[in-house]
Amino acid sequence: MTSDVAASVDQPPAMLARRRPASGGTLGRYLLVRFLLIFPTVLILVTLVFFLIRLTGDPITAALGGRLPADQLQERIHEAGYDRPVLVQYFEYIGQVFTGNFGTTITDNQPVTQVLLTYGAATFELVCYALVIAFLVGIPLGMVAAAKREKATDAGLRVGAILFYATPVFFSGLLAKLVFSVWLGWFPVSGRASVRTEIALTREGGTGFYLIDAIASGNPAYVQDVLLHAFLPAMVLGLLTASIFLRLVRTNVIGTHNMPYIDAARSRGVSEYRLVRRHAYKPALIPIVTVIGLQIALLLGGAILTETTFEWQGIGFQLGEYLKARDFVAIQGIVAMIAILVAVTNFVVDVIAAFLDPRVRY
Repeated sequence: MTSDVAASVDQPPAMLARRRPASGGTLGRYLLVRFLLIFPTVLILVTLVFFLIRLTGDPITAALGGRLPADQLQERIHEAGYDRPVLVQYFEYIGQVFTGNFGTTITDNQPVTQVLLTYGAATFELVCYALVIAFLVGIPLGMVAAAKREKATDAGLRVGAILFYATPVFFSGLLAKLVFSVWLGWFPVSGRASVRTEIALTREGGTGFYLIDAIASGNPAYVQDVLLHAFLPAMVLGLLTASIFLRLVRTNVIGTHNMPYIDAARSRGVSEYRLVRRHAYKPALIPIVTVIGLQIALLLGGAILTETTFEWQGIGFQLGEYLKARDFVAIQGIVAMIAILVAVTNFVVDVIAAFLDPRVRY
C-alpha cells in the first residue's frame, strides 16, 4: 500500500486526472457546449463590425463619394440596397454571412470570399512560421527562466519578454529591416519571394503556400529564397507570441515545484534540471495549448501590421489597401471571416485541451 501511495505521489497531476473516475460531466457534452458557443460569438462580433461601419454612412458614399456624379452615386447606393433601413440591411447581411456570402468589394468588384481564397494562404503561411518560432523560442527559454528563477538569467529573460511584447510590431519590423536588410544585407527587404521565384511558383498554379510549392518544385534555390524572405516577418511576429509563451511556461513550471510528486522526486536526489526537464515540463505545456486560440487572434492582428511593413501579400496587406480605399464592404467581410476563423480555432483548441487534460472538461 505504501508503494502505491508513493507511486501516485510521483506522478504528474495530468496522469492522476486520467485515473480519476468521470464525475460531473462528459466529453460529448463539453464539446457540444463549446461548439454551440461559436455561433453567438460570431454573431456578436459580426454585429459590432456591421453597426460600427454603418456609423460612417453607407459604404458606397465612403468609397466613391467625390469620384462619381451625384446621380450615378445614388444609383449605386440604390442597387446595393444601402438606402433601406439599417435593420433591414443588418438581417439581410446576417443571412448572407451564414450562407457564406460576405459581399462584393467596391473598389475591385470581387467577392470577398475570393479575396480570402487568393490572399489567405500567404497569411496562414506567415502565422504558421510565427507559431513555429514562438514554440522554438518561447518554451525552451521559459524552462531556462524557471530553472534559473530569481537569478540574473531569469531577470534578463523576463525583461526581454516584456520588451518584445510591449514593442509595436510595425516598429520591430522597421527596425529589423533597417538592421538585417539595409545595414547587414542578410535578408531581403520585402515580399514573399524574389520575382523569379514567384513567377516559377505561380506559373503552374500550386497551393499558394510558397514553401510547399518550392519544396514540390525540387529546386533548393527556390526553398532558400522563400525561407530568406519569410525569416524577418516571421521572427518579428513570432517573438511577440514567444514572449507570452516564455512567461507562461516559467510561471507554470515554477508552480509545479510545489506539487507533492515534485517534492517526492526531489527527496530522492533528482537534480533541479531533471525536475524541470522530466517532471515539471509536460504539465506546464497544458496552459500553452489552452491559450493558443487567443494567440491566433493576436497573430492575425499582428499579421496586418507585419504584412504591411514587409509588403507580404496576404490578407493583412490587402486589408490595409482596402482601408486606404475606404472599401468598408471588403473590410466588413474580411473582419467577419477572421472572427469565424478565431472562433473555430478556439473550439479546436478546447477539444485538444480536453483530450490532453481531462480535468478541463469537469
